[in-house]
Amino acid sequence: MHPEPLFKIGNSGIYAYGICMAVGIIMCFLFLLFTMWKMKFNEEATDKILIIGIFGTGFGIFAAMLFQSVYDFIANPEDGFSLGGMTFIGGLIGGVVSFLCVYWLYIYVIAPRTKIKLLQNNMNATLTDALPFIPIGIVIAHAFGRLGCLFGGCCYGKPAPDGVFGLPCSAPYGTQLPTLVIPTQLYECLFLVFLAAVMMILYFKFSFYSGFGLYAVAYGVWRFGIEYVRGDYRGELFPGASLYPSQIWSIVMIVLGFGYFFLQKYVLAKHMKHPELHSEKKEEEVKGDSVAA
Repeated sequence: MHPEPLFKIGNSGIYAYGICMAVGIIMCFLFLLFTMWKMKFNEEATDKILIIGIFGTGFGIFAAMLFQSVYDFIANPEDGFSLGGMTFIGGLIGGVVSFLCVYWLYIYVIAPRTKIKLLQNNMNATLTDALPFIPIGIVIAHAFGRLGCLFGGCCYGKPAPDGVFGLPCSAPYGTQLPTLVIPTQLYECLFLVFLAAVMMILYFKFSFYSGFGLYAVAYGVWRFGIEYVRGDYRGELFPGASLYPSQIWSIVMIVLGFGYFFLQKYVLAKHMKHPELHSEKKEEEVKGDSVAA
C-alpha cells in the first residue's frame, strides 16, 4: 500500500488514491462519450449530458464528504462538525440527485423559455436514452476509486483469519496495522470490474435498458455483505444503530433498484427517442433512394 505521496509538485503531494480517482472519472466520461457516439446522439445531446454530468460529479464528491462528516458527527458529536473523509454511497446519492435536478431544470424550465439558441433544446436524445448506460460509467469510475482505496490504505477489512488471503494495509494517517487484513478494497474492485463487463454485454448485445436497476440491486447486495468484514471506522447514521450507514443505504438501493425495473418498463421506455434506430432508418432510406435513382 502507498498512503504516502508518490511525488510532490511544490508543497502539494500527489497520491496514488487521487490519481486512481482522477483516472476513474476520465475513463467514465470517455466511456460515456464513446457510447453516445455509438448510439448516434447528436453533438448537442452529447455535450449537454456530459456538461451536466461533470457538475453532478463535482457535487457528488462534495456530497461524499458531507455524508461522511454527518456520520462522524452523529457518532462523536463532542468532536464537532468538520468536512472530511468520503463515503461512496453518499457521493452516488448526491451526484444522481444533482444531475437529475439540473437536467430537469434545463429541460422543463430554461429551454422552453429561453431565446438564447445555445440554451434551446435541440437534442435528438433524452436522459431516458442515456440512463441505460450511465451506470456502467459510474461502475468504471467506482472500480478505479476502490483501487485507489487499496493504495491509500483506507476502507480496509478486518484482520485476516489463518488460511485467509490478507494484505498488509496502512491505516489512515500513515499508521501501520499490526496484522494482515482482508483486502476488501481489492475484492470490491474486482467485483465492480465484473459487474461493469456484465452490464456492457447486456446493454450492447441484448439491448438491456434497466442498467440502473441492476447496478442498484447488485451493488446494494454486495455492499451490505462486505460491510461485515470491513475493519475501518465508518461512523453512524443513527445513534446506536446495529447496521452500518452503508448497509442502511444498501437496503434503500436494493428496494429502489427493483422499483427501477418497473419504472423503466412502464414509464421510461415510452419516452426514449432511440436515436440509433432513427439513424439506421435514415441510412436505409438514403440507400433506397440511391438504388431507385
